[in-house]
Amino acid sequence: MTADDELHDPLPPRTKRRTRRFGIVLALLAVVLIAGIVGGYAAWFNAFKRPAVSVEPGQAVTIIVPEGASTAKIGEILAGQGVVENANAFRVEVRDAGVGGDLRAGVYELTTGMSYAEAIDALTRGPVIRYTRVTIPEGWRVDQVAARLAEKAGISEREFLALADGGGAEFAAEHPYLAGAYRGSLEGFLFPKTYMIEEGASARDVIEMMLDQFDKEIASVGVAGARKAGYTLPELVTMASIVERETKLAKERPLVSSVIYNRLDDRMRLDMCSTVEYVLKEHKLRLSYADLEIDSPYNTYKHAGLPPGPIASPGLASLKAAAAPADTEYLYYVLTGKDGSHTFARNSAEFAKAKAKSKRVFGE
Repeated sequence: MTADDELHDPLPPRTKRRTRRFGIVLALLAVVLIAGIVGGYAAWFNAFKRPAVSVEPGQAVTIIVPEGASTAKIGEILAGQGVVENANAFRVEVRDAGVGGDLRAGVYELTTGMSYAEAIDALTRGPVIRYTRVTIPEGWRVDQVAARLAEKAGISEREFLALADGGGAEFAAEHPYLAGAYRGSLEGFLFPKTYMIEEGASARDVIEMMLDQFDKEIASVGVAGARKAGYTLPELVTMASIVERETKLAKERPLVSSVIYNRLDDRMRLDMCSTVEYVLKEHKLRLSYADLEIDSPYNTYKHAGLPPGPIASPGLASLKAAAAPADTEYLYYVLTGKDGSHTFARNSAEFAKAKAKSKRVFGE
């Protein structure tokens, strides 16, 4: 480098390298900053702007706001059904409006694509339609269901039983499996769950709702195996109702189902206590000899094959167990545990041992 070069280049080589490195660092920091801003915006967009679901606005939807639900939970419910765009944005709007403690529980008829202000206004005014929450347990008979609905929701017990005990043909157009229901009974097809019964609903309204629920539930059950084995949907429901009444332990349901299939395959009578109890309308730890002689097509100690119809309303787990029984050689089972558990047996010798064990646990 000449003297003239030094006069025109104020920075020595080492300083230039440091300057270039500093510039590169600044550029990298700028990239990181921009990425952070973009990422932050994306996170903000996801949290507060992006719709939870894509739905056509103006569609009617039924929303249930549970008792004690937080604003965040209510926002999730609304956004999940497309009533408002975003749950977090709803929560912020409620906070800014100062009405966090004023949102009321209940059942609402809302529409998709509402503004946050419209949704908040609806929830602070409260539900227009009033409902009663009624729980129908698994394994109940139609007479028990009728009594519960009368007590909790004011549904006419007489009208409900008139339809549930013999009105199957009236519902067969929409539910074809009821066309051949024994004596027109809806037993077994009134799906057990918690229902919101609208004020002023009729017995027919409630029955249609329960049958519709059965249709939704049975759609999730793989019934192909049972049909391949030659059983109709009503017969599968009958098996499921027996499973429901015979055991309450989830792990035993497929085992009880296997016993039913095995005994039917071997042309043995089912000898199921629950079918006799259906006639007695009561549960017994042990049936008497007189009970076993009851003259009824539901008495599987006297009549071969399945009873003519279900003996209770089975839940989803029992329906699935009836559709997919365990692969066993069991032909018998005996109640041997105070927790409701059974001992399963493949032959008469094992059955005798199981009965002896039951007597030791429960006495003669």
